[in-house]
Amino acid sequence: MEKYILAVDQGTSSSRAIIFNKKGESCAVAQKEFTQYFPKSGWVEHNPHEIWSSEASVISEAMAKMGINGEDIAAIGITNQRETTIVWDVETEEPIYNAIVWQDRRTAEFCDELKAQGVTEMIHEKTGLIIDAYFSATKIKWMLDNVSGARARAQQGKLRFGTVDSWLVWRLTKGALHITDVTNASRTMLFNIHTLQWDEDLLKLFDIPLSMMPQVKSCSEVYGYTQSAIFNQPVAIGGIAGDQQAALFGQLCTEPGSVKNTYGTGCFLLMNSGEKPIMSKNNLLTTIALKRGDQVTYALEGSIFVGGSVVQWLRDGLGIIKSSSEIEALAATVQDTGGVYFVPALTGMGAPYWDQYARGSITGISRGTTAAHIARAALEGIAFQTLDIVQAMQRDAELPLKELKVDGGASRNNLMMQFQADILDTKVIRPRNPETTALGATYLAGLAVGFWKSIEEIRDQWQIDSMFMPNEDRQHVEAQVKGWREAIQRTLTIDN
Repeated sequence: MEKYILAVDQGTSSSRAIIFNKKGESCAVAQKEFTQYFPKSGWVEHNPHEIWSSEASVISEAMAKMGINGEDIAAIGITNQRETTIVWDVETEEPIYNAIVWQDRRTAEFCDELKAQGVTEMIHEKTGLIIDAYFSATKIKWMLDNVSGARARAQQGKLRFGTVDSWLVWRLTKGALHITDVTNASRTMLFNIHTLQWDEDLLKLFDIPLSMMPQVKSCSEVYGYTQSAIFNQPVAIGGIAGDQQAALFGQLCTEPGSVKNTYGTGCFLLMNSGEKPIMSKNNLLTTIALKRGDQVTYALEGSIFVGGSVVQWLRDGLGIIKSSSEIEALAATVQDTGGVYFVPALTGMGAPYWDQYARGSITGISRGTTAAHIARAALEGIAFQTLDIVQAMQRDAELPLKELKVDGGASRNNLMMQFQADILDTKVIRPRNPETTALGATYLAGLAVGFWKSIEEIRDQWQIDSMFMPNEDRQHVEAQVKGWREAIQRTLTIDN
C-alpha cells in the first residue's frame, strides 16, 4: 500500500497541510487563513490556539480529501514561520499571552538600549544575528516583564518557550516533546551557532531561565510519535526546519554558493555557505541552514520584512485591487513606473539596512501618476530590495551569483520575475513544483524514515517551470537602480 509524507506548513497568514507521494508530487492540499491581530501600531500577534486549531483542521481536511489516515503516512515534516514567539504554562498548557509575530516591533526601544550597552558584537559573534526586534529573545523578555506573574512562574520552571514548530510538536504529542531544531533555534538570538547550545551569557543578558527552552535537535530524525486524536495511530515526526531553511533544502541548494529567494509575506534570500559560518560584514545574518546527522551547513541570509504583504496592503489598505492576483495585470498596463519608487518599509527595513523605525514611502508622484504606476512600483520595490541583499551577499561570500532560484506566492508573477532577472543581470529559475518550503520539510522527514534513501534520489525530482533571462539595457538598469538608492535614502531614519 502506497505511503505518503505529510507536510505541516504553518505560515504567517495561513496554516496548510500538503500530502506528498514518493515522486515529490502534491496529492492533496488544505489551507486555512487565521486572524492577524494589531493591538497597537507596530504590534502583530496571533492566537496560539488558533494556530493549532487551524493546523489540526487542515491536516484532517487533507487526509479526508485522499481518504487516508495515520497508517498511510510514513512521517510528518514540519515547517513554520520563524521567530514568532509563544510562551505557555507547562501545567495548564495555556499560552500566557498571544504569539508575538516576527514582524512585531514593540521591543525596538529595548533593542536600542542593548546597542547602547555595547553588546552588539558579542551577540553577533555568538548568534550570527544583528540586534533587532525581529528575533525571539526580546519577545520572550517582554512577556516575562509584562504578563502578571510570568517571571515568577518562569523562575519556578513552570513556563515553556517555543517557536511555532515547538508549539505544534507539543500539541501533536500532547506535551510529550518540548523540542525545536537548529534552524529555528538559530533565529532566537539565544543560541550559539558555533557550540550548537543555548548560550548561558545570552540567557543571562535577557533574564530568561534555561528551563523554558526546548531541547534542540537536528532537522531530520525521528523525534517521536503523535498522540493526537487527528490520527488513528501514532505517526512519526521526522523533520523540522524553519520556513526559509526548508525552502533552501526544497530548492536543493545543497552546494556552497547556491541561492534561493522566497517571495512570501516577506522575502528571504539564503545562500548556502557550506560547513563553516561566514560572519557577515555587510549587515546580513549568519544562520544555520541544515543539520543532518553530525553535519551542519550554514547560510547567509537577507531578510526583507515586507514582500508580498505590500500587495495585500494595496488590496486592503489602498483598495486599488480587489484580489492579490490582479496586480500583475494592472502593473502591465504601463510600460514603467513613470519615475515612481515604492520603498515598502511598512514594518521597518530589514537587511542590509536594519532601520526598525523606517516606514514606507512612495516618491516621484506627479499629476500623471496612476494606480498602475504605483502597483508596478510596488512590485519593483520587492525586486530592488532583493538586489540590495544579493550585492551584500556577493561582497561577504566573494562568490558570483550564477543563478537565483525562486519560490513563494509572488514568484508566480512573471512581470516581477523578469524585472528581477534584468536588475540582477542573471537568470532567475522557478521550479515546476512551487511548494518548495513544504517540500523541504517533506524531504527531511522522508530521509529520516528511509522513504527516500538519499539527496541524489530526490534531486531527480526537481524540474524547471520557467527561466527568466536578463534582457534589459544595462544603462537603463543602472539609472533605475540610482533612483532606487535615492528613494531608500529618503526613507531611512538612520545613516547607512
